[in-house]
Amino acid sequence: MESPPSPHRDPDGGEARRRTATIYEVAERAGVSIATVSRVLRGTIPVAPGTAERVREAVAELRYRPSHLGRGLAERQHAANGIVFPDLSGPYYAEVVLGYESVAAELGRSVLILSSHGRPTARDMVLDLAARVDGLVVCTRTVDDETVREVAATGTPVVLIARPPVADVDTITTENRDSAARLADHLLGHGYRRFVFLGDADRSSDFAERFEGVRQVIPAIIPITCGFDEDGGFRAAEAVRLQKPDAVICGNDEVALGLTRATRGSVPVTGWDDVMAARYAGLTTVRQPMRELGARAARLLDERITGARGEPHHDILPTQLVVRSSCGPHPKEET
Repeated sequence: MESPPSPHRDPDGGEARRRTATIYEVAERAGVSIATVSRVLRGTIPVAPGTAERVREAVAELRYRPSHLGRGLAERQHAANGIVFPDLSGPYYAEVVLGYESVAAELGRSVLILSSHGRPTARDMVLDLAARVDGLVVCTRTVDDETVREVAATGTPVVLIARPPVADVDTITTENRDSAARLADHLLGHGYRRFVFLGDADRSSDFAERFEGVRQVIPAIIPITCGFDEDGGFRAAEAVRLQKPDAVICGNDEVALGLTRATRGSVPVTGWDDVMAARYAGLTTVRQPMRELGARAARLLDERITGARGEPHHDILPTQLVVRSSCGPHPKEET
């Protein structure tokens, strides 16, 4: 975040000019949000006359000069959108990209894709991409909230996928808690009583919500941390065996498939996402509309870029429990 400017001194001891004011100072002077300042400066979204006048007065008093990025956005110089992922190796992200790219193509926009791979320079990479596009989609926790606020403060529209709201930007997520509770109820119906949750709730808001949904039904569930991919599930197999669970609830399908490979199906397992491999493996899971996540994000972003909408949207897409054979024989079938 930009810090407030400090005055400098002239050689003769007088107070020199302040450095260029920031959008944060303009917002504070006008008593509005930075998003409102951006809307007034861009002139593409209606703002109440009195509010707009206060912003313009603050701009004049502080001699605020919008960045070249804000001007580029208003003039639609790029005709490109950006999307940021932590990784592109898994089927989840591939589906999101397919949905996003298909809608962007319909809208006549090219797509620049950035995969951070956990690099320490992720923040700088994202800021650089934001300077070259009309709008930016950030998937999961690729960068911290402060970086998201910094991009949004320039006037660049931002949409977040699968993470909690930040600042005055759009978000699109899928329903997690209720479906996780339904999954837990289903497993209790099998007669299972000792459970492990496999994943990393601290690194993913989706995983955290799934864990909370399960824990509402199964308070004593044991969490075991692992990576988000198949290798993470495979490596966690020994820690799972030590707990001797009746069933394992995995945070996503990749983890579940990795665990199944390691245990050779000796323990009932469930996943989340319903990727193609889950269907061939007979994996009980929760289906989420991965491709629709990307498609909806592209449309939300376009609405902001074109000025068709000013207020943020926080969309939640439905999910569906899909019961297959990996959680064991179903009581109704036995009857």
